Amino acid sequence: MKTFMHFVMLMAAAVVAIVAGVVVGDYGAWYFSWVVGTIMIVLAAAAGGVLLDTQEKERASAS
Repeated sequence: MKTFMHFVMLMAAAVVAIVAGVVVGDYGAWYFSWVVGTIMIVLAAAAGGVLLDTQEKERASAS
């Protein structure tokens, strides 16, 4: 039953994605690149923050 429910949820997500693609039409590629770019910038900023915190902890423990 769990596998069936998982399948139904994924099918619903696919239907929503297809409907969204039809609604946005020719602008779909632009919206896709905007979403992917925004996610990449957020991930790069988070990684930079983690690296900065790690460097500060290393510097503090070395002193």
